[in-house]
Amino acid sequence: MIERLCIVGVGLIGGSLARALRRAGAVAEVVGTSRREAHLLRARELGVIDRFLLDPAEAVRGADVVVVCTPMGAMEAVFRALRPGLAPDAVLTDAGSVKQTVFRAARAAFGRVPPFLVPAHPIAGTEHSGVEASFASLFEGRRVILTPGDAAAPAAVDRVEAMWRAAGAETDRMAPDRHDEVLASVSHLPHLLAYVLVDLVASGSGDPLRYAAGGFRDFSRIASSDPVMWRDICLENREAIAGRLDAFQARIGELAALVRARDGAALHDRFARAKGARDTYVEGSKR
Repeated sequence: MIERLCIVGVGLIGGSLARALRRAGAVAEVVGTSRREAHLLRARELGVIDRFLLDPAEAVRGADVVVVCTPMGAMEAVFRALRPGLAPDAVLTDAGSVKQTVFRAARAAFGRVPPFLVPAHPIAGTEHSGVEASFASLFEGRRVILTPGDAAAPAAVDRVEAMWRAAGAETDRMAPDRHDEVLASVSHLPHLLAYVLVDLVASGSGDPLRYAAGGFRDFSRIASSDPVMWRDICLENREAIAGRLDAFQARIGELAALVRARDGAALHDRFARAKGARDTYVEGSKR
């Protein structure tokens, strides 16, 4: 049981976590904090949080678990703001998509990576944002990657792992640099491609989006994601993302050459290989 959970940034992820833990009977009180009072008032109206404070240090005072769900670019400032109010036995975690950034922010804010910090990343979400979009089953059957540092207290790691499992998630552990490399391929790159595709098509003459159907809608769905969050992810994980963009650009060049050469056999081989890989992934995700 978490006696007092403080969520910094009560949006889709933080709100869904609060809802999931309430449904599981795993939390007694949820306190929210953010820069915008209107968002916190709405979260309270929806029953996602019990109360809120605008001062982060006061909001975390007395909390046994603190979850930071803010854009990556704000992480260091948030840690600095929380520090005066954190209890000695509090556990601090986050839900960010770039884990090396969390460690850099912690070193800057605390002077070291504190043993009570256990960075985590729920591999779940939708293209929608805000507490209104939150729902209790968001994490059911989804993976949450924990990236504890060498100095992390085992009890703190266990507590964060138990929290996410109570929310319905499966947990893995991974080194932060490996996490950022993997997510650049399977999460960050797809979002960038969706943004670029929609921007390309929308900038064409004659309103081509009028003729877009299910395929375009499915591929471009994540282009409706929060631009601030994805701007920060690009800046914070820039080396890994730039590397994957370079690799993708090379593959696009190869594909263009095959199309120009009318090389049907090679095109079929590439498409069949990709189809097989995705079909295997989809079948595995159903288990």
